[in-house]
Amino acid sequence: STGFVRPRLALLGLLVLAACAKSTGDLRTPAQPMQPEITTPAPTMPETLNTIPFPDWLADLKREAATRGLKPATIAALDGLDPLPKVIELDRRQPEGKASLSDYLANRITRARVARAKALLAENRPLLDKVSARYGVQPRFILAFWGIETDFGRVTGGFQVIQSLATLAYDGRRAEYFRGELFKALEIIDAGAIAARDMKGSWAGAMGQTQFMPSSYLKFAVDFNGNGKADIWNEPADVFGSIAHYLAENGWRRGQGWGREVALPQGFRQELAGLENAKSVDAWRNLGVTNPDGSKLPHSAVQSWIILPPRSNDRAFMVYDNFKAIRAYNPSHFYAIAIGQLADAIGP
Repeated sequence: STGFVRPRLALLGLLVLAACAKSTGDLRTPAQPMQPEITTPAPTMPETLNTIPFPDWLADLKREAATRGLKPATIAALDGLDPLPKVIELDRRQPEGKASLSDYLANRITRARVARAKALLAENRPLLDKVSARYGVQPRFILAFWGIETDFGRVTGGFQVIQSLATLAYDGRRAEYFRGELFKALEIIDAGAIAARDMKGSWAGAMGQTQFMPSSYLKFAVDFNGNGKADIWNEPADVFGSIAHYLAENGWRRGQGWGREVALPQGFRQELAGLENAKSVDAWRNLGVTNPDGSKLPHSAVQSWIILPPRSNDRAFMVYDNFKAIRAYNPSHFYAIAIGQLADAIGP
């Protein structure tokens, strides 16, 4: 009978220990405190300059759209809109442009991009030659714009253009401009060029593979493939034709380049630089301007300008009329130089 005492005592001890653990918590594995439920707060709308409630503002916008003769089905694209906080946030934090020219160019003219551009040039050569014949813009420049604007159509923006433009028009900081662009976007939809749900682009409303604002679309987008719609979102022919048409309408000189990097002579008068002081290439040559390696510039009567971009470590460039046409697309000197140098890297 005594053989059962120790197991019974052991069992009793275990039960006591279990009860203690239940009441006080096991010191070896302390109970974890209950974690609060983690929720992601809904984004709040940054403070805007507009004091009118958005629903009232939107109702007024719809009334104006009706007075402009837009179809009810088109105006319905405004139904249920809410301002997008992300758009205002992106607008507020636009970069101030403190990158150096070298960094800017290095980020946009990469070996991979040049190689991709050359492959696409070969793949699309017959079409690009047709576009070039009509508008006088060399294929390498069309590819350079396509590459820098959207990485050859890969990055076009996933924002709904109508909602982005409505947000920026309501914000009030540049209300007049974006309200105008919003009505232009509605005109494009009204004409049947694209459905509102398919009209996508950047947070600021730049659309498709060309990154045209709606006003630029109405002026410069072309139906190059003749299917009845100028489709800058999906159709390479329309993308290429629209870029070339934009440049041609902004003064592109057929067969001319964009410019070149140069070296200035000792004592060069800084006041001669700028897009206000035109001289022939020969005139600059006579003033001692050379190629970067010190060799003489070619003889030419072509009108040109010397520019000294900021944050460029004193690099100088001689630019031609086509440089100004590039700046019509984007007024940045850095941007225009990048387009030109990418086109040069792509080759003939």
